[in-house]
Amino acid sequence: MGVLSCMKYLMFIFNVLVFAGGTCLAGVGVWVAVDPSGFKDIVAAKPVLSAGAYLLLAVGIALSLLGFLGCCGALRRSRPLLLL
Repeated sequence: MGVLSCMKYLMFIFNVLVFAGGTCLAGVGVWVAVDPSGFKDIVAAKPVLSAGAYLLLAVGIALSLLGFLGCCGALRRSRPLLLL
C-alpha cells in the first residue's frame, strides 16, 4: 500500500507542475496579446509571431485544464480522469 500512496502523491505533484506551467503559458499569452508594445521589435520583424500570442494562450489553457483534471484524477484515483 505504501507504493500506491507514493505514486498517488507523485502523480499529484507532476500534475500540479503541468497546471502551473499551463497557467504561466496562458499568462504570457494574455500579456503578449494585450500589451504587444514590449514585443514590437520581435512582432514587427515577423507578422506570424503576432498569432503566436493566441497559440500560447490556447496551449496554456489546454495544459491548465489537463493538469487540473490530472490532479483530480490522482486524488480520487479515477482512471478515466488520469487517462484523459
